This record gives sequence, C-alpha cells and structure tokens, in this order.
Amino acid sequence: MLDETARDSSAMRATYYIDPQGIVRALTWYPPTIGRSVEEMLRLVTALKKAASGEVMTPEGWTPGGDLLLPPTNAAEDALAPGATDSWFYRTCKDSGK
Repeated sequence: MLDETARDSSAMRATYYIDPQGIVRALTWYPPTIGRSVEEMLRLVTALKKAASGEVMTPEGWTPGGDLLLPPTNAAEDALAPGATDSWFYRTCKDSGK
C-alpha cells in the first residue's frame, strides 16, 4: 500500500474497515500531520454494523441511540399520500440499541 517513491512508511495513514466476508466497507485516510480519532473510528464501525442489514441507514453525525433513517420508498402512493409532502423520502425510526 506504499508508493514506491515514499521516503518511509509514515506516508501512509489509512484505516480499512473490512467485514467478516472480506469486503471493504469503508476507508479513512489522514495525512501524517493530522491525528486520527478513535472515537470516530468506533462510531463508523457501529454505524456500519447498524446499516449492514439494509433495513436502516445512519444519517450524518449519527451516534448510537440517535434516530436512524429508513430507506426511501419507491411506492408512488407513499409519495402522494396526504401529508406526505416532503417526508416520504426522509423517514426516521428510533435506534433500538441492538
């Protein structure tokens, strides 16, 4: 993962998040002059686990216990239902903590 012209291994500051099946789910890259946040790394792992089923998504800034997003529906009746105006594509649910 190092460029052949790199002076040393400190040029590489990346973290790969790989699931049990060996699929890379996320990666983060930092320059050597910027510290990495362990708290953010753990938040990302928790969010990846939470969203793995495809039943929910985590919004920007999500933390465990916060509201989750439900996938948008493709059903026209949901988009056209009374009171649906703009909320048919932004549906939330409570995090069950599991």
